[in-house]
Amino acid sequence: MVSKRFTVGAVATAAALTLTVTGLGVPASAEPAELRTFTVVAEDGVSTDAALAAIRSAGGTVVSRSDEVGVYQVTTDRADFATKATSAAALIGAAEEKAIGRKPRLDRVEQEHLLAAAAAKGAGKQRGKKMDPLDDKLWGLEMIRADKARKVEPGDRRVTVGVLDTGVDAGHPDIAPNFDWTLSRNFAPDIPEIDGECEVASCLDPVGTDDGGHGTHVAGTIGAAANGFGLSGVAPKVSLVELKGGQDSGYFFLNPVVNALLHAGKSGLDVVNMSFYVDPWLYNCTANPADSPEAQAAQRATIRAMGRALTFAHNRGVTLVGALGNNHEDLGDPRTDVSSPNYGDVAPYPREIDNDSCWDLPAEGPHVISVSSVGPSGKKSDFSNYGTEQTSVAAPGGWYRDGFGTDTFRTDANMILSTYPKKVLQEEGAVDEDGNIVPGAETFVFKDCKRNGECGYYTYLQGTSMAAPHASGVAALIVSRYGKKQGRDGYGMAPDQVEQQLLRTADERACPEPRLFSYANEGRPAEFDAYCAGSRNFNGFYGHGIVDAYAAVTVKPRR
Repeated sequence: MVSKRFTVGAVATAAALTLTVTGLGVPASAEPAELRTFTVVAEDGVSTDAALAAIRSAGGTVVSRSDEVGVYQVTTDRADFATKATSAAALIGAAEEKAIGRKPRLDRVEQEHLLAAAAAKGAGKQRGKKMDPLDDKLWGLEMIRADKARKVEPGDRRVTVGVLDTGVDAGHPDIAPNFDWTLSRNFAPDIPEIDGECEVASCLDPVGTDDGGHGTHVAGTIGAAANGFGLSGVAPKVSLVELKGGQDSGYFFLNPVVNALLHAGKSGLDVVNMSFYVDPWLYNCTANPADSPEAQAAQRATIRAMGRALTFAHNRGVTLVGALGNNHEDLGDPRTDVSSPNYGDVAPYPREIDNDSCWDLPAEGPHVISVSSVGPSGKKSDFSNYGTEQTSVAAPGGWYRDGFGTDTFRTDANMILSTYPKKVLQEEGAVDEDGNIVPGAETFVFKDCKRNGECGYYTYLQGTSMAAPHASGVAALIVSRYGKKQGRDGYGMAPDQVEQQLLRTADERACPEPRLFSYANEGRPAEFDAYCAGSRNFNGFYGHGIVDAYAAVTVKPRR
């Protein structure tokens, strides 16, 4: 696989963990200011003592630290702290927690069916009867042959899959049987300015809750139980671990993400799914001339901290799977970024992106298996990022506009159905206070109830966020099938071996002809035109192919 990787330098530090949320650097000023919070990242090879001394010299107070990756949470009343920290030889830079405004729970790609007038056309064709009542709507399971794979390997309870996302609704009847309460953690306290009023006094939501919905949807695709109720996931008998690193509002900040990855490595998780990019920069660049010196330093700090955290997890046995992104662009030749920064008191501005010095994280981070999205036809979803630099594999992520020229065009059934919190559906107006689906939402929201009155709710979404968990589920099946017992209760497989098996058993797909693929029939402008480079066994649309769960658990791996 051809990919863009960056080198992660070593950090001469010791142990401990706790971080905070990050944002933009602020312009220099000698005037005192209110108390503010920063994330500070040490340079490679700098000792903890040297980093702490540099932070103190810049006017900061360390309130918590993560010595494994050289990251520190700092408070200060100095308005010029970011400038001083950036100029310190021992430090890479400082990024401030500063969020203004709210981001929708779901991006416009994921909720396209709700925005389009054609959403009322219906749920489309159903497929043959499967194990659980709603499995006939899961074309993704059929495409990757997960329905066949579970007859050979349904997953091992000892295999743990971390869902690094907005949380996981552990009370959902399809999630509850597989939820691991012992290992699950919340690393992202609510921020009232962007998340709304805190649900609990501490603003740290209890484990097993999801006020965003995204994480529960991802978790269901990976490992919803095959229990004759609702629907089932790719690996219906593995254990699901909540790693809440995303805000209720949908933001994913650096410190909670780093915290979650460190916990995954320390806890010995087998797989971690990452369906997001680290805010506020779509691309983190080392020295983009459009950015202020403080913003440049904050991005360099993000690049280094993410690289260290991903490597930490990988070296401790975690297979890392990431969504490639929904910006319909070749990551090897990115367009001008007009969406960053996406929060704070600085409005987004145009940034020319230099591919050699800018990274989409975590998708372009070290050791990450990056996943593009396809629709039911097997074509690359119009929104999906692509490119030979970083596409590892493809997987079903949904495509609302798939099926042009047929009665399935622009129907909800082209997307991915999965578990969703009742509370979030009620807040979104799709379910009423009595738990009934409101008129007009029946095409994209489903409900299944047990005889005792307990009900589960499900909805359609689309995106590379939905493709990545299909691949994570297959990775979990690989570990379940070929992993070995480790210690008293552990079970695992080296991440590089998992990746090799996932890639070599993927269903190879050739580029379309002509290779410059147009989405004009689907109503997209020329900006969406995508050129597929590469061969049948590896190309920019599909990587090594569409993941194949059945082949992954029946073809003997190479050692």
